[in-house]
Amino acid sequence: MTQPTPSFKGRPAAAGAASPRQTLSYLQSLLEARGLRPNSKLGQCFLIDLNLMELLLKSAEISTADLILEVGSGTGSMTVKLGEQAGAVLGIEIDPGMAALARDFTAHLPNVRILQIDALKSKHRLHPELIATLEDGWRRGSFQRMKLVANLPYVIATPLIANLLLTDLPIERMVVTVQWELAERLAGKPSTPDYGSLAVFVQSLAEVTILRQLPPSVFWPRPKVSSGIVLIQPSAAKRQQVGDRAAWHEFLHHLYLHRRKNLRGALLPHPWVADRWSKPELDQILVQHGFDPQTRAEALTVEQHLQLCRVLTPIVD
Repeated sequence: MTQPTPSFKGRPAAAGAASPRQTLSYLQSLLEARGLRPNSKLGQCFLIDLNLMELLLKSAEISTADLILEVGSGTGSMTVKLGEQAGAVLGIEIDPGMAALARDFTAHLPNVRILQIDALKSKHRLHPELIATLEDGWRRGSFQRMKLVANLPYVIATPLIANLLLTDLPIERMVVTVQWELAERLAGKPSTPDYGSLAVFVQSLAEVTILRQLPPSVFWPRPKVSSGIVLIQPSAAKRQQVGDRAAWHEFLHHLYLHRRKNLRGALLPHPWVADRWSKPELDQILVQHGFDPQTRAEALTVEQHLQLCRVLTPIVD
């Protein structure tokens, strides 16, 4: 049965009972009764430390003025808490069994909608239905903020965050759990192993803060690695400074295809540079604008990356 589209207006309906506590024994019994199992290929690891779930929710600073996107709703335990606090919640869950479970647990909340889709249409594109539903809810509601609040599946965390920043959706913040390695890459600093195209891209558009490192024991099933709660706060001023985000993203992608090479070596095969300048000409351009051709891209600050992008941007007739 197709779930009716909620109005995304007004305060959420009061819950008739306390939302279920997503403890390990509760989850195991619930999934067994439904004939469901966590799917490792979908990155399904459920947060079972209730104090950490509260930390994630508190860091999101949720109110009825918020339209919340949750990707990876799972059993719906956190979805219920989001629905009880926010103006509206759009939950995305790719697993049919989990989506049905989340719908059952949020049935008493008319401000919650669960879409059973993949959040990503492709690696470089969000699912159109996700975007259309958020845009429709934003237009029809009286919301002041849009937020991503989620225990993100590891397998989609990187492209989801990047693609959300590429859209014009008015995301005020993202509070997410991600693999610890990704948390470090998002907050990476110049001249460190964690610093690369992802760090430059995200930090050029938002402020990034790692709030907490999480051991595997706070999830079920236990992942093989640690995780982290990350706060990402997009900045209108930074977005304006970047300008064409798609071109900026493309520039960084090609620049870091040859990460271990020096700046000259990484840029010579770059689509924006190849066939435009010879090696001596490129060296002259770099030096003229204050760049050492022998340095590596990972040694440049975010601002220097932006300057380099502007210098090399192709002129379109």
